[in-house]
Amino acid sequence: MSDLSFRILNSLAQTIYTTDLEGRITSANRSWSDFAQLNGAPALAMESSVRGRSLWEAFSDASYREQVRSAMEQLQRGDAAMVTWEFPCSSPTEERVFLMQITALRDATGVISGFVFCTVDITPSHKSREALMDSALALSRTLDLDRVFEEVGEQTLRGTPATAFAVWQVNSDATTRLAYESSPEISTVLFSAATDSLKAGEVTVLEASGELLIAAPMCTPAGVVGVMATACPAALNRHEVDEIVRVLTTMAAQTGAAIERSSLVARVGHKRRLEAIGEVASGVAHEIRNPLFGISSAAQLLLFRARDDAVVEKNVGRILREVDRLNRMVTSLLDFGRPRPLVATKGYPDAIWDACVDDQHGLLDARAVRVRREVAVPGVACEFDAEQLGQVFLNLLVNAVDHAPAGSTVSAASSVTPGFWVFRLTNSGPPIPPDAIPRVFEMFYSTKPLGTGIGLSLCQRILEEHGGSIRVEGSDEHGTTIAVLLPLARD
Repeated sequence: MSDLSFRILNSLAQTIYTTDLEGRITSANRSWSDFAQLNGAPALAMESSVRGRSLWEAFSDASYREQVRSAMEQLQRGDAAMVTWEFPCSSPTEERVFLMQITALRDATGVISGFVFCTVDITPSHKSREALMDSALALSRTLDLDRVFEEVGEQTLRGTPATAFAVWQVNSDATTRLAYESSPEISTVLFSAATDSLKAGEVTVLEASGELLIAAPMCTPAGVVGVMATACPAALNRHEVDEIVRVLTTMAAQTGAAIERSSLVARVGHKRRLEAIGEVASGVAHEIRNPLFGISSAAQLLLFRARDDAVVEKNVGRILREVDRLNRMVTSLLDFGRPRPLVATKGYPDAIWDACVDDQHGLLDARAVRVRREVAVPGVACEFDAEQLGQVFLNLLVNAVDHAPAGSTVSAASSVTPGFWVFRLTNSGPPIPPDAIPRVFEMFYSTKPLGTGIGLSLCQRILEEHGGSIRVEGSDEHGTTIAVLLPLARD
């Protein structure tokens, strides 16, 4: 071997050595000493004393010697051009994993005269793969998103040189919320990389505050649902950065799938609950309607015959008002229990809202309530059932007016976020109690004295059938805001 060739081999991080056909070592580069020490052969650690020694002295494990012997025989027979496998090397202080590659060494005539052995330390990659496999197994059976984020964070920190990890989820209105953080003091630094990754829709790598920040978006078929970011030492080399990017990208894909699976299970469970409630509601409504008709008829007859008796007239009037309230509830129950199939067409939801307001001038005038309208992006099209969306808007308008003080203003504003038309309706009445917010869409729950507790549940079901959503966005001293989201029409 020429002096230049030998110097080139010594500059490599891999351990490279050659043997003759009998397994006697004919050359070895400088990295051989570390490899021999790890394999428990300190006598062979000095490169100057290794030539002519048997390779089998370097391998203390009988099964490993047999594996090497078998590989050499395969190469001599021509069964393979290269034999490769991974093997562990343990020392008292660390556990490492190497990749072994053996190829045939041929002379000038093409005849096999020996073998070339190359060993590469793949411990970081091995740890990364283990972390990916462990997280994949964990996420495949985990539906609780908080547990998903915690598991991904633990595996990322274990399998990479990352020092901090955080996850942000994207809300339906395109805002973000911090869902998990391993180090609270660095999450604000990580957010800059996370924001860039969300905007670009791809992995982002940048330096800030003496750290290397790497962020990857979490995607589902519906779009980007979040982003995860790590902080790493700035001194990492390119290979180490590429490895972290690979791990983080895979973790983001696995987490996106877990989020989609959790969302699907939640939607299926919610749909089944609604179907069960609908069946019960429809049956109850049918059973109530006939007695209500009899009570109403008898009360009206009694009112007619006792119209000169003020006490009877007052109490019968109360009966009729309660009958009317129960009848409205029955109608709502039937609407909820027998949903009409969607007849969705492309249109403008702003126009449906404006038509609803025009039809309810009497209601608005009776309470002296004014509607202040804001349309940020006019002419945004969605696919919806106009009749059912009109029913949603009517329920929301009546609720807003009922809770608004006489002479006040109700604000109706529409805007657009990526993929969604967003409508916010805010009244200036007393704020909804904080403990009531999680229950406002429950069946039969109402904060109004004469409310049926069905209207908002019906709105939620209709909007979910459209692929949209509804929520109480927040309340303060200025009133309560209800937000409606509808997916934009496809081009």
